[in-house]
This record gives sequence, C-alpha cells and structure tokens, in this order.
Amino acid sequence: MKNQILIAVAVFANCLFTACSSENQITEKKPTFLNENIANTTPNSIDKVITRYHTLKYLALGDSYTIGQSVCETCKFPEQLQEALRNTNTENNFSLKVIARTGWTTNDLINAIDVQNPATNYDLVTLLIGVNNQFQNIDFAVYEKEFSYLIDRSIAYAKGNKANVIVISIPDYAYTPYGQLSGKFDTISAEISLYNAYAKKYCDENGIAFSNITTISQNGLTNPSLVAIDGLHPSETAYTLFTQSIAPKAAVILNQ
Repeated sequence: MKNQILIAVAVFANCLFTACSSENQITEKKPTFLNENIANTTPNSIDKVITRYHTLKYLALGDSYTIGQSVCETCKFPEQLQEALRNTNTENNFSLKVIARTGWTTNDLINAIDVQNPATNYDLVTLLIGVNNQFQNIDFAVYEKEFSYLIDRSIAYAKGNKANVIVISIPDYAYTPYGQLSGKFDTISAEISLYNAYAKKYCDENGIAFSNITTISQNGLTNPSLVAIDGLHPSETAYTLFTQSIAPKAAVILNQ
C-alpha cells in the first residue's frame, strides 16, 4: 500500500510539472491602499490625500514556483513578498502582476510576455525560471540564450533599470518525495545546480541582484513541511522562508 501511495504521488506530481492544470494561472492584483484614512476621506479632500501616496508596481515572472502551484492564492511568494514590503513602505500602495504558469519553460515565458507586452514602469521585477527546461531535458544552450533575453526584458519592464530586477534561484526538487521516487536524485540536483550557477554568474557579471533560495528547498526531506501536498512543489511555509530571503533585497530597491 505504501508503494502504491508513493507511485500515485509521483504520477500526480509529474502531471503538475507538465502544465496539465487548466486553471488560469496569470493573475493581476489591483492596487491596495495601505492607510485606512483614505477610505474615510471625504470627497472634498480625497484628491489632496491621494497625492501623498505612490503605487509601487511589482511584476513577477516565472513558472509554477511563481504562481504557487498547490498552495493558496495568497501563499505564493509574490503575494507574501508584497505583504512583507508593506512593512517597509507604509506610505505607499502596491500593485502586483504575475505572469506565470505551471510547466512553463523559458520559451513559454518569452511567448507569454511577448503577447501580453507588460508596461515598462514597474518598480520591482522578479524572475524565477528554468526548472521546466531541466525537467523536459531541453538543451542547456537554449536556457543560456533565452535566460539572457528574459533578463533584458525584465530590465525593460523595470523602467530600464537593472537595479530594479531580482533573479531568484531554482528550488531543488530532488529534495521532495517526487525527486526521491524518480530514481534520478543526483542527476536532478546536479542539473539544477548547473542552471543556478549559470544564472548567478550571469547576474554577478552584469550587476543584477540574485537571491539564492535553493538551499532552503534542500531541507525538504528533513523538513517535510517545506513540501506542498502534491509532493513536489514548495509549501506555504517554504514560500515564507523564500520571502524572508528575497525581501531585504526588494526593500532596498523600493526604498532607494
């Protein structure tokens, strides 16, 4: 019975990684006022109050790790990051746009942003992409080429300022029940490491912020609470830890 359950987890997780979900995974959050005084402002003074506030726009680009596959809508890291940043930007409002879908490769994300053509006035852009290139055994050279294109687009969306961009490392799904059952633990971990090493080197050489959250995901076997119910993706707890790692860099960007 135990083996049957583990096999079921592996099959379900494989489906998730190959974008079998039919849900609409591209979401956008409307600006939220942070000061309740605005809600209580009389019509005669509303214009004066609004001029005191600025809407900080955040664009999150990625795949299942960005959309938050298998966790609640507010559990994914972009939502948690936005909430955390409110604590250091209490005089501002926030607007979050997420362009991500389970199973997306770098090419899929490129096609999506080319179609959607996001604005070029975002105060913060995060990019987390590449796991599905690895999962689908796509030639690594494709990632190298398309990652640089996605960096260029991210900078363009971030007001043309690379200082407003954060690249986030790929979680290591070898440290999940699915990774254990795959029989490819060492291969998965080594290949994820290759992708992350390339991304970090690229960012270091080009002066772009890089946030390493992979080490957190590598505690998934000793701390099962870091893995979502599907046995593959990060849990809400893991996303909270990711957010704690990313938030300091994001706060610097938004407070500059």
